[in-house]
Amino acid sequence: MVETLRVGVAGLGTVGAALIAQIGKQREAIAARCGRRIEVVAVSARSRNKNRGVDLKKMKWFSDPVELAGFDGIDVFVELMGGSGDPAKTAVEYALASGKSVVTANKALLAKHGFKLAQLAEKAGVALNYEAAVGAAIPVIKTLREGLAGNSINRVYGILNGTCNYILTRMEQEGLSYADCLADAQRLGYAEADPTFDVEGYDTAQKLALLASLAFGTKVDEGAIYVEGISSIAPADLAAADELGYRIKLLGVAVRTGKGIEQRVHPTMVRKDSSIAQVMGVTNAVTIDAEGINPITLVGPGAGGAATASAVLSDIADVARGLKAPPFGRPTGKLVAVQKAPMQRHEGGYYIRLEARDKPGTAATIATRLAEQEISLESIVQRHPKGEVPKSKNGSVPVILITYATSEDAVRKALAAVGRDKVISGRPQVIRIEKN
Repeated sequence: MVETLRVGVAGLGTVGAALIAQIGKQREAIAARCGRRIEVVAVSARSRNKNRGVDLKKMKWFSDPVELAGFDGIDVFVELMGGSGDPAKTAVEYALASGKSVVTANKALLAKHGFKLAQLAEKAGVALNYEAAVGAAIPVIKTLREGLAGNSINRVYGILNGTCNYILTRMEQEGLSYADCLADAQRLGYAEADPTFDVEGYDTAQKLALLASLAFGTKVDEGAIYVEGISSIAPADLAAADELGYRIKLLGVAVRTGKGIEQRVHPTMVRKDSSIAQVMGVTNAVTIDAEGINPITLVGPGAGGAATASAVLSDIADVARGLKAPPFGRPTGKLVAVQKAPMQRHEGGYYIRLEARDKPGTAATIATRLAEQEISLESIVQRHPKGEVPKSKNGSVPVILITYATSEDAVRKALAAVGRDKVISGRPQVIRIEKN
């Protein structure tokens, strides 16, 4: 058996502690599978005296993670600190420049600096692995980068944030408001005190940027993604979706079109009989549409110490086996800049909920404005609980429109014109319908 692979871990939070525990527990099995032992020999964290539930006595301690990154006594630097800036950025750069392979779970760092870090890894001839950065225990990075290396990818999309999926699940199943579900998610630890990063779609966007690069051979470009969160979703939308045979999910979608690579994060209606619609609670899922095969859906825990540590350890095991793939599936010289397809050109079906003023001519005006943009309607639904048309305090009636395939630009222009006609109150709710 070859020499032990020596690992340095920067960041001893939930994931770091779980990783050390898992390596200790699986030591012999890992050696048998990899033909090489894996040992954590050095660590770095903010506090040395904190009880993390694992024995660190035999490990060399570094107060500075950058110093750990350059330590000659390690072969692999594992970055679990998080954040797109320092100290994570400098530490990873230093480790790669020092000829050490890097394993990270840091989606923010890779979404912002992934291309440059891949160049450093390529120059040094070392690995840059990040399976845990998207979907935790779901092996979507390896699936795209290695398992489907011979397939042309047409679309990759998924539920990439457990907090949002938990909130939407509770709203649908229990008829609760967004605010009530968010408060409960915060109480249970699924959502941060400031939940903006999760609920407004930015977490999903960072993960989607990595998946899009792998799927389409593009440079990672978080700025090319259209982002919209779930805070505007109301119980009425979920109830209407249910009646129409849909569920609402926050999806990250990257798709190849004739106009470029369309990358978007937004609430989406998906058919109830689709695989992605069955994914409830904090679970994540990713569907890959590739030429020559039926769509593949990967489902599993998208967060948590044990799940994330499992993915980190799989990346370390690859280094131990001597496996090394280009971080984004192709040499950096072959990655191209994203040709962004503007959202105005997005085409598909739309769900539109309007508060229509209850006066003569309203329906005709709405129909005329839609027709002017060549928008055809699949259905028009007025909400009639117990046989009565519900009206808001200002005399408006909720009306739901389902369109056939049309463009984002056409929908926005039609609704802007309807707004100027003053036949609706409030802001229209618009949710895209994703083909499954």
